[in-house]
Amino acid sequence: MKYNQVRAMLAITRASLRSITRSPSAVIFSFVFPFIFILVFGFIGGNSGKSTYKIVVDSASDTMNDLFSAIKNTEGVRIVSYQSAREMKTDFDEGKIAGIISISKNSGTVEPYSIQLKSTTASSDKWPQLKSLIDRKIAEVSDKKYSNRPVFAVFKFDAKRDIAVIREYKTIDFILPGQLGFSLLSTGVFGVAFMFFNLRNTLVLKRFFATPISRTYIVLGEGLSRVTFQMLTAVVIIAVGYFFFDFTLIHGFTTFFEMLVLSFIGLIVFMGFGYIVSGLAKNDSTIPPFANLITLPQFLLGGTFFSAEAFPKWLQPISKALPLTHLNTAMRSVAFEGQNLWDVKAEIGILILWGIAVYAIAIKVFKWE
Repeated sequence: MKYNQVRAMLAITRASLRSITRSPSAVIFSFVFPFIFILVFGFIGGNSGKSTYKIVVDSASDTMNDLFSAIKNTEGVRIVSYQSAREMKTDFDEGKIAGIISISKNSGTVEPYSIQLKSTTASSDKWPQLKSLIDRKIAEVSDKKYSNRPVFAVFKFDAKRDIAVIREYKTIDFILPGQLGFSLLSTGVFGVAFMFFNLRNTLVLKRFFATPISRTYIVLGEGLSRVTFQMLTAVVIIAVGYFFFDFTLIHGFTTFFEMLVLSFIGLIVFMGFGYIVSGLAKNDSTIPPFANLITLPQFLLGGTFFSAEAFPKWLQPISKALPLTHLNTAMRSVAFEGQNLWDVKAEIGILILWGIAVYAIAIKVFKWE
């Protein structure tokens, strides 16, 4: 009777999965830590905006006047520009931009200029303060330039017309994908590294070699158990966020499925790092330092708690090169913005490139004995 490699692989998967579920460290890193962060930020609520008011100047705006200069040089106001209208709309809808201003020159009126502010309900914690700031700047410029004229500019503002009503971009919409990415990264690196090191150290792999199962199926069996456990964890994390904290799944089950696909891709890439660590480690005490060299920079710089825009400009290219950054960006784009997997193909492509590079190294350094 021919030996069934697939049946042997599934037997290894079941045994390994049982071992993972009984491991406190696996449960803590994969589920407990991310869940605690989700609970904390879920109860905090609110938007993820910052105290600096980022504004966009309309392309048709008159910028050759004293009012624009006064607003531009105001502390706490930052004028930003975008390479694409789509990118600007995304930040506008998420409340990352306090508003869009437009200054135009008047003819035949007392006031030489008019200014208009457009914003959204997602920036309801920003645009009222920005409006007050603009009012103050109009008064300051008017006092400086005129003594007997009303104002330098008339502020045309109608909240019903100029404040677009959109769905709220909540803190949980930013935090949950980051925590899910952290969970995938932790279990992929630490879980795989410790698993294969212990299999070698306890001579389990050596005993496997005494059986007819091939080495490929050994790796597949152990890897499948890790993937199964972590995907179940991903389902729980997303479900808790959705049902208890109103996490946005804009297209319902379709969005949920696409997030799981992205989680699977990210996990496979991160497991490659785990294979590298298990191959380089000389003993179990060297695994945490090697693993932390991979996980900590990504945890801190990968957009887990805040956007890469919060970092200094010299650090942003490093942040945007990390695989966790692209995974988090893709999941947030799918969950809140309603993009599909094809729309985030650039992020998926970068993850795949990382996977190719990582597994090329893993094949070189991985040790069986």
